[in-house]
Amino acid sequence: MTLGKIFGQVLKKIRIDQGLSQEQLAFESGFHRTYISLLERGQKNPSLKTIFQLSKTLKINPSDMLRRIEIQATKLQKDDHKERRHDR
Repeated sequence: MTLGKIFGQVLKKIRIDQGLSQEQLAFESGFHRTYISLLERGQKNPSLKTIFQLSKTLKINPSDMLRRIEIQATKLQKDDHKERRHDR
């Protein structure tokens, strides 16, 4: 799984946990709803500026968002490593 897809999963979870629709997040952050959808599906990669703007809108620290992405990516790497060892 790519980091873009992991970012999208994290963004979507935070948005849903806060009870926001894609449209609400888009309006409040100044982005188009289609762009939010593309981010959540991992079809677009956010710039650093975008991460900061979305974090501000979602009222979380950008470092918290990045930490969640890092945790998920690390977990997937470990799972992938276990799977490869098991296939030997």
